[in-house]
Amino acid sequence: MFYTPGFLALLLIKAGEPVSFGIAVELLMLSSAAAVVGGLFIATQSESKGADTSSRTGIWSGALVLELLSVVPFLCAVPPLFHELANSRLLHARAPGAIDISLGASELLPAVAILPFMLYQLAGFGTLHFVVSRRLNWVVNIAILGLIIADYAANRQAAYGVEKIFAGLLVLGMGALVFYGVLKLREMQADYAVRCPPKDKSKAANE
Repeated sequence: MFYTPGFLALLLIKAGEPVSFGIAVELLMLSSAAAVVGGLFIATQSESKGADTSSRTGIWSGALVLELLSVVPFLCAVPPLFHELANSRLLHARAPGAIDISLGASELLPAVAILPFMLYQLAGFGTLHFVVSRRLNWVVNIAILGLIIADYAANRQAAYGVEKIFAGLLVLGMGALVFYGVLKLREMQADYAVRCPPKDKSKAANE
C-alpha cells in the first residue's frame, strides 16, 4: 500500500517530470520499509511458556513503528504527491484547445486523512498514549500536524530545501519516539512481570 504511490512517482521522475515531488518519494519509501520492520516486531509476539519481555511486547512495539514511522510519513507525503500527480503533464496529456481546469481546494482532500489520525492519537487509541503522559501526547501530535502542514506549504512554494528540513525533523522525531517507546514498553512489561508473574497454564488448569 505504501510502496505503490512512491513507485509511480519514481516512474514519473524517470520519465522527465520536474523535481517538484520534493521529498514525497523518500517518505513513501520510508513508510514501506518501516511497515516491513513493524511486521517483524508483530511476528515476534508470544505469550507462551518461556516468552521473554521482548516477545510479550511484540504487537505493541510493532504498532508503534507502524503508527509513527509508516503512517506519519505517509500522511506527510500524500498531499504534495497528489498535487503533482493531479498536475502531471505525462499522466494528463492535453488535447489542442482543451481547457485547463484547476482542482483548486479539492487538492487538499487527501490531507483530510490527517484528521482521523489525530483523533485516533488524541482519543487514546494510539500506542504512544501508553508510553508518554497525556500532555506530552498532545504536544507530540500537535507538532506532527504542524510539521506536516509546514512541509506541504514549503513544497507548494517550491522551497524544497525548507521542505527537507521539516520532513527531516518529522522523521527524526518519530524515530526518537519509536526508540524511546519500544524501550519503555519493555520496561513496563518487565515491571508487570515482577508484580504479576505469569502462571504456568497447565498448573492454572489443575487449580
